[in-house]
Amino acid sequence: MTILFEIKDKTGRQIRLTPKQWKHIQEHPEMTDKIERIRETLEKPDKIFQSPSEPKVHYYFKYDKTIGKYLLVAVKYLNGQGFIITSFYSTKLAI
Repeated sequence: MTILFEIKDKTGRQIRLTPKQWKHIQEHPEMTDKIERIRETLEKPDKIFQSPSEPKVHYYFKYDKTIGKYLLVAVKYLNGQGFIITSFYSTKLAI
């Protein structure tokens, strides 16, 4: 599997971004050049929430002052490994 990047999040867990998921993320026009913001959100989030409906999914939020919204990065954990499933901007710090 090809990986665009792999980092440790704030809690020390490994997270990967694959080209397939990066292509999906770029379907949101505001995300085309935000790969470094995604990395920053995982490394230094303002808040992390566990999905109430999907326990293996966690949402990482970081406020982006340049556009006045929160960047949300959704990560699914399987077998101790995290995989980014999507990312987009949100006006709310909520899931």
